[in-house]
Amino acid sequence: MALCISFCCAYYYIKITPPLYNASALIIIKDNLKSGISEELKAVSDLGIVGNSSTNNPENEIFIIKSRKIISRVVHSLELNISYFDEQGANTVDTYKNSPIKLNFLDENNIQTNIDTAFVVSFTEKNRFSIKNSEGEILRSAYFDEIINSQNLGSFKINKNLLVSDIGPLRGDVLVVVKPINDAVTNYIERIIVSAVSELSSILKLEINGANRIKAEDILDELIKQYNLDAIIDKNEVSKKTKEFIEERLTSMTIELGLIQDKLKDFKTDFGVSMFSKQAEIAIESISDYDAIIVKLKTQLTLVEWAKNDLKKQAQNYEILPGNLGFSDQITSKAINDYNDLVLEKQRLQTNSGEKNPRLIIVQDRIQVLRENLYKNLENVKSSINIQLRNALKESKVAQAKIAQIPLIERGLIDVERQKVIYSELFSYLLRKKEETAISLAITVSNAKIIDVAYSSEDSVSPKKIIIYLIALLAGLIIPLLSIYVKFLLNTKIHNRKDIEDNLSIPYLGDIPNSESPEKIIVKTETRTSVAEAFGLLRTNLSFMLPKTSGASRGKTIFITSTISGEGKSFVSLNLAATMALTNKKVLLLGLDLRAPRITDYLSIPDRKGVTNYILDDKLTLKELIFNVPDIKNLDIISSGLIPPNPSELLLNDRVKHLLETAKSDYDLIIVDTAPVSMVSDTLLIADLADLFLYVTRANHSDKKMLIVPQTLHKEKKLPNMAIVLNCTDSKRGYGYGYGYVEKEKRSFYKRILGL
Repeated sequence: MALCISFCCAYYYIKITPPLYNASALIIIKDNLKSGISEELKAVSDLGIVGNSSTNNPENEIFIIKSRKIISRVVHSLELNISYFDEQGANTVDTYKNSPIKLNFLDENNIQTNIDTAFVVSFTEKNRFSIKNSEGEILRSAYFDEIINSQNLGSFKINKNLLVSDIGPLRGDVLVVVKPINDAVTNYIERIIVSAVSELSSILKLEINGANRIKAEDILDELIKQYNLDAIIDKNEVSKKTKEFIEERLTSMTIELGLIQDKLKDFKTDFGVSMFSKQAEIAIESISDYDAIIVKLKTQLTLVEWAKNDLKKQAQNYEILPGNLGFSDQITSKAINDYNDLVLEKQRLQTNSGEKNPRLIIVQDRIQVLRENLYKNLENVKSSINIQLRNALKESKVAQAKIAQIPLIERGLIDVERQKVIYSELFSYLLRKKEETAISLAITVSNAKIIDVAYSSEDSVSPKKIIIYLIALLAGLIIPLLSIYVKFLLNTKIHNRKDIEDNLSIPYLGDIPNSESPEKIIVKTETRTSVAEAFGLLRTNLSFMLPKTSGASRGKTIFITSTISGEGKSFVSLNLAATMALTNKKVLLLGLDLRAPRITDYLSIPDRKGVTNYILDDKLTLKELIFNVPDIKNLDIISSGLIPPNPSELLLNDRVKHLLETAKSDYDLIIVDTAPVSMVSDTLLIADLADLFLYVTRANHSDKKMLIVPQTLHKEKKLPNMAIVLNCTDSKRGYGYGYGYVEKEKRSFYKRILGL
């Protein structure tokens, strides 16, 4: 039965659980320092614009790929905050691109808000539909491509998906779910898994589980695309900054060069000079080398001044410095590249983490230290350039002294021509740098190379039918056994002889099976029931427990008690007395439970005079108290009598001892039904009058914790010559008694397994 239920539950779970598919893609993170220059870039390697990037750390790239910035672009690009569902059997399936409709927001900012809603689009006519809420209530009817104004969603349209709707007429309902962008981004950050295939590898594996295979593949492909675009944007930041600086300088250079050219033209026109003399040409050639050096140094000085001013502006907010400006000092160029790399890393970390991120704090500290060192380095470079410039100017003055010998007009023409040459050289230099920067923008490569595009197999990864059915099988086997074991573990009741012997050191006399007969006297002359046989074996075992006496025969007293009421001591007393009487012995059953007498109730006779009356009335004799049971010969009974207000004081009366001494002379055996020992002290007051104590416990009723009571009484010898009788045992399991016949207990399979 348990197996059937567990398998039905497993089948139902598989039926209602939509299958999940795993999509994965492989990319390799390029190490720009180690990968060298590709064949395509070797043609421009001499320009110094490739091969200078920093190495990419795969661990950092994993966090960048899963950053909110990148995932947010994927969500926006694929509109992942809007989902379309179709009911197929017991499952609701994400239709994605196969949805017959598409929701288009007219105000894109609306979907950036905290919209979290769902509605059902139900097709009513060919070009008409109804919008329903989750309860099926129609909210609005409209035509396809009609503008719908909503308080929650703003203005939007519902269009047909032409790729799907052209196949046939639209039928059924489509559930449209719109989630906030931030919630959608958080959801995909948790679902997308990015990991390195090994510790020493720069190959990353991207995975996602989804109910729609095509959607899962598109998400991974778009994620790789957005990651590469982000990397290219970062790499182009330096080139763009450099281009802006160069274009700014070119604009001013163009103006200056135009003015000089106009001045040169006017000079030649005014003085009628069209060319230099041989002497002037020699003079110009002599100082051209110095002018080239001076132009180069002044250019370097301009770059240094610009870089210093830019660093001063970045006291708090760090920005990228222009690179590839042609610093003659390689240390400075490298320092600028390192500075830019750190600034880019800081920008990435700020996007992906909080201000207290340990990695971000370390990067900011490194930027500050590098900024200070770079500023000092630029100061040193400036000083070095100034020294070189002064030396070049001195040498230039020597050459210019020769020009002084040239006529005044020609000398003026030379000065203007020199200015033109200087600005032309600087303009050409900036033009070359602009082209190099443009080339670097054009050939920027992505960070990741795709090894395998996103792919998902047709086999679902969840739910795993074999595992679920295996779990159902184990649950069907283990849960019943476990519940049974727990039930027995929590059940502290006494069940069998083993429970008695494990907890007591008192002799075990036998057990009495549960009687299904309504009669209280089970033992009769012709009775052959299991209960009657049990009392017969109990009678046999008693012969070994009763003390032997010599000389004149005296009756033996057997006191029967229990821990609490309801354990069957009166039932045992009555039937044990009947069993003894069957052996032609004179037996007296005496009721000494003065508080709750049960013997007359068992025999269904009215209350009559008994022990209480005998104690209070000295004139009463035993013969006046004795009555008989017609079905049992040789058995006399004396009931407890009236219930007194002070039973303990009455039991201390000498008349009790006198009653027992008198009975011993007339009877072979006196069976005494006494009060429970844990509730009152009545039985302990007369315990010394007993030859044997039978302590009755009841199976499936008495608690194991209560066994401490008879154990303590036995240890302290308050009840002499004790023996235990277990009453009301399971008759289907057989019975066994002391030294007598023991029927082998037939235990069920699970009990044998659990050792119960």
